[in-house]
Amino acid sequence: MEKRELIYEGKAKRLFNTDDATLVIAEFKDDLTAFNGAKKDTEAGKGALNNKISTALFQMLAEKGIESHFVAMLDDTNMLCKKVDIIMIEVIVRNVATGSLSKNLGIPDGKVLPFTLVEFDYKNDALGDPKLNDQHCMILELIKNEAELDQLRAMARQVNDILRPYFHAKGLNLVDFKLEFGRDVNGKIILADEISPDNCRFWDLATGEKMDKDRFRQGMGGLKVAYEEVLNRILN
Repeated sequence: MEKRELIYEGKAKRLFNTDDATLVIAEFKDDLTAFNGAKKDTEAGKGALNNKISTALFQMLAEKGIESHFVAMLDDTNMLCKKVDIIMIEVIVRNVATGSLSKNLGIPDGKVLPFTLVEFDYKNDALGDPKLNDQHCMILELIKNEAELDQLRAMARQVNDILRPYFHAKGLNLVDFKLEFGRDVNGKIILADEISPDNCRFWDLATGEKMDKDRFRQGMGGLKVAYEEVLNRILN
């Protein structure tokens, strides 16, 4: 598969066209960003770890009936993906209160929520990824109809229902995570982007230790070691 021109560069990945119009190559970067890009750094090997973690999780989800853009891992940092038209809604799934949920609503950090909360954020860096309600999504024409919002919620809950017990068996509490979806060449909505410690919060079940990008956000250090441990638990 030939990597051709760069078509998009985000905070964590670059996307390239290929010699197949229906496929793209996602190159995972070592860049780290937090607080809407206000805090930046790099961590050598971080991109490769996220590529390997995402590959394993997309493959596992496919076995459970969750279709995604994932096609194959080409090498340590490159993933072959179906070309999708990304829906500009970040779907946030929360099992435990922390981060912005605790800050904005005063819910104690670490409180297990009475049910899984699904929120929408506008995928727009210039506006700071603000919260969206259903009417906002309709006004901004981010989706075709309200039924698609119900579909996004249902798919996100289905992914959570698979990932939460999966990680629990690996000794990790899946606190919350962000999903992105896109439309494939036939217009079908499928899972996209990545699933990694960059966009998931993992807490060790025994110790409560944070095993995700909060280590960078909060200046804790040891990010690569934590990501390596997440990968090790997935593979073993």
